[in-house]
Amino acid sequence: MTDEPAPADAGGALLVPAAGAAARPDPRALPAAPVTRFAPAPTGHLHLGHLVNALYVWGIAGARGGHVVLRIEDHDRQRSRAEHEAALLDDLGRLGLAPDEPPIAAFRAGTTAYRQSDCGAVYAAALERLRAAGLVYACACTRTTFAEWEAASGRPWAGMGCPGGCRDLALDEARAWSASPAAPGLGLRVALGAGSERWLDLLAGPLSDEPAAAGDPLVRDRVGNWTYAFCVVVDDMRHGIDLVIRGRDLLEATPVQLRLARLLGRTAPPLFLHHPLVRRVSGQKLSKAERDTAVREMLDAGATPAQLFGRAARLAGLRQDESPIAAGELASLFGVGS
Repeated sequence: MTDEPAPADAGGALLVPAAGAAARPDPRALPAAPVTRFAPAPTGHLHLGHLVNALYVWGIAGARGGHVVLRIEDHDRQRSRAEHEAALLDDLGRLGLAPDEPPIAAFRAGTTAYRQSDCGAVYAAALERLRAAGLVYACACTRTTFAEWEAASGRPWAGMGCPGGCRDLALDEARAWSASPAAPGLGLRVALGAGSERWLDLLAGPLSDEPAAAGDPLVRDRVGNWTYAFCVVVDDMRHGIDLVIRGRDLLEATPVQLRLARLLGRTAPPLFLHHPLVRRVSGQKLSKAERDTAVREMLDAGATPAQLFGRAARLAGLRQDESPIAAGELASLFGVGS
């Protein structure tokens, strides 16, 4: 394997296979009949990083008799585009990846409970539940606030919460947000409280962490967008997701999301699997914004879905080579003896 050239994306940039922690979960630890999800954001075209996630999602669901939910995470209204949603739906069809719920046609038909921009009332109701418990507060912090805090303290601020002590300022929530990016209002945060959260990651094992260490998360930003941290928790609860499969870059977000779910009434946390990321040689993870490894461009250039899945399996560390694997055979990557 060391003598083989690193694979390149559609634009010619070299990619490196994932390294470090294990890539394959113990098949005996996989739950029976899990409900999991594939949840892309329509901010660009699908790339090989998405394909790695897809082979884990459909592969594990197939190996364990599970159920795949497709969700469009377009909470960021400034970056999401209808044409990108249409393209990713087309790409899933070309790849042979069909969700169990809902049918892809449901997104093309109009409003759906699986597109975040259609579900503002759902998120508002969840926010009201937290507000009734006295946990919601307005926040005036901006990037300038963070920069000033860093300058005064001499250390970087890496948390999700605000360093400005807004929880104690009782700012007027009526000014909480603005529809105009040119004149933003205040953000809304949820007070998480103290204590640890524990969860099981099917690759990393039992984990625990204190969500408060990251600070109180923003749940609605200054221009009115519901945030990823909030939407994903509400959606996973209402869609019945009990196995969350996503990239390792989101591992540190887990305790905050578990606490939000607990505050919203979820009694049993889901299982997690944070899989390795495919990176460029520079060490950066793949990005839609950089048009990395666009799946549709490789398909248009003549690559078959089986060839792309073979490449993704190697880059994820699930195979030593890039031998083709069809969408209907992804379960073989996660069965006993795979």
